[in-house]
Amino acid sequence: MRARARAKHAAAPKAAPAAVEAAVGKPRVQQGVVVSDKPDKTIVVRIDVARRHRRYGKVVRSSATLHAHDENNDAGAGDTVTVIESRPLSRTKRWRLVGVVEKAK
Repeated sequence: MRARARAKHAAAPKAAPAAVEAAVGKPRVQQGVVVSDKPDKTIVVRIDVARRHRRYGKVVRSSATLHAHDENNDAGAGDTVTVIESRPLSRTKRWRLVGVVEKAK
């Protein structure tokens, strides 16, 4: 019985470690609101997240800011934009602007 289990385990294809699979794949896409567009070719985007607390069920809101590359200076303050993860473009920029979803009024 044990010999059969060992043979079956040896014949199974080797799976890649989970850390390697997580590192390779599709870049993350986020949607947020432009907080600042003052730097040239850069926008500061606020990402708002609302999720339920695991135990108490209360909605917990949090936000994060990130810097994104805006090649043509398309986005302005207050616009809702979509950004995609990219290689490091500068010390703080790790995201690129995909498009403006909605312009500010």
